Amino acid sequence: MTTASALLTSFAILSLAAAVGVLAHNFLFRLLRRLADERGLFWRALVTRTRWLLLLALLIFSLAVASRVAPLTAAGAGFLRHMLLICFIVFLAWAAQVALHAWIIVYLRRFKLDAKDNLLARKHVTQARILERVAVVLIVLVGLSAALMTFEGVRQYGISLLASAGAAGIIVGLALQPLLKNLFAGIQLAITQPIRLDDAVIVEGEWGNVEEITSTYVVVRIWDLRRLILPLSYFIEQPFQNWTREQASLLGSVMIYLDYAVPVSAIREKVKEIAAASPLWDGKVAGVQVTDFRETVMELRILVSAGNAGQAFDLRCEVREKLIAFLVETYPNSLPRVRAELPDRSATRRQEP
Repeated sequence: MTTASALLTSFAILSLAAAVGVLAHNFLFRLLRRLADERGLFWRALVTRTRWLLLLALLIFSLAVASRVAPLTAAGAGFLRHMLLICFIVFLAWAAQVALHAWIIVYLRRFKLDAKDNLLARKHVTQARILERVAVVLIVLVGLSAALMTFEGVRQYGISLLASAGAAGIIVGLALQPLLKNLFAGIQLAITQPIRLDDAVIVEGEWGNVEEITSTYVVVRIWDLRRLILPLSYFIEQPFQNWTREQASLLGSVMIYLDYAVPVSAIREKVKEIAAASPLWDGKVAGVQVTDFRETVMELRILVSAGNAGQAFDLRCEVREKLIAFLVETYPNSLPRVRAELPDRSATRRQEP
């Protein structure tokens, strides 16, 4: 058999093997999708997610079988086997990522973020999401390293570069420093959990909720719907406020300054009445305290509790609005006043000679 005819025969056999792999993939995918539709949403999503992974596996298998039948030259067979080995490494890394994602979904099905008390759910969801992203990065790095190690020249270059520890190694290390810093910060955040998904935090003077935690940065949704993007290392190195670290319920404070003549007991009863009538109050705390005396007014602090930070803010606004309306209508003289004593002019005139 001549070289040209051998090449044409090899090309025909490999093309036929690839076509068989594609046809087998279409048949198996339709069969699996039909079976998944009967099992539920999770299996349907899993089959959809593994569609191209299944195609890659069937192509690798069919081409590996065809490479043993086709009359390839030694160089051609070696090149094809090398490419199949790289594809097999990609398949393993891809399959590991899909399996990890499926396991995370199954694990998190027990926890509901929309529950009223979602502290435990936020803890597990945050931990699982961060560790998943870190694991995906490690899988990609290991797969890329394994693929590069199949090339003899690259493997020797890598070994000599690590052995010499020259300037190129220093440059690469400095370039990867931010990535590695945030990668390890993500692992530390997943273990210690100073923040979780949907936590109410104050960072850079802004109040908001943690919307997303990736492998390198955190997205904070600010109260006015802006997004604040911060690196993961920020929450390890910088101080910030977390209002829902241990529990979602919060105390909201309202400060008001009134005249000394105001009846504090009447205000205390009115605050309890306002809190009891509000659907935002959680029924735990509703109190009034005189916390300070100033030269012309006294300071009253009103404490009310709510189920989360957003409800606490709205409840504070409601207490302010209804309390000032009550004072204006019932005790108008209790609002701050400035007192002054004027001298008696008539008595001064009588004393003049």
